[in-house]
Amino acid sequence: MGRARSAHASGAGGVRPAVDAVVGLGGNLGETAATLSAARRALCGIAQTTLVAASSLYRTAPIGGQRQPDYLNAVCRLQTTLTPEGLADALFAIERRLGRVRTGVRNEPRAIDIDLLYYEGVVREGPALSLPHPRLQERAFVLYPWVEIMPDFRIPGLGALADLGQAVRDQRVERLDRHW
Repeated sequence: MGRARSAHASGAGGVRPAVDAVVGLGGNLGETAATLSAARRALCGIAQTTLVAASSLYRTAPIGGQRQPDYLNAVCRLQTTLTPEGLADALFAIERRLGRVRTGVRNEPRAIDIDLLYYEGVVREGPALSLPHPRLQERAFVLYPWVEIMPDFRIPGLGALADLGQAVRDQRVERLDRHW
């Protein structure tokens, strides 16, 4: 799906092995499907990173109670040799290129949102980056597309994706186009 990239040096002459990372894409303003498609293509341009799989698009209800349009969401699996911070920076750069302005307001309408949901081998909480992403187990718009591309995956400390998806089955999620 994505272009192969070379590994990069990781101190002491070693090479950092490629790891799995999972990102969530979403938006509900403007030409959302086109914006998400552009974001997916941009993931292929991240240095030292390969797009391995992309879920279908899903139409989902907004979270947070404020009236706003439905969202379109998807999940992508990457292989990367970037650090979690390096990958997060690359994702933020894609958001900026696609017109995202982060205001700090949670659950507000937006043209694009790209979140690093999981980075293999990393579990931590921090002000800039927490992994796995906080609240992902409460969000059908993350779990349903993720199960589609990694059906047997278990999130460290949380459990099997499929089981987590059962806990949010009351949230409105509609699978749309596989080829976006």
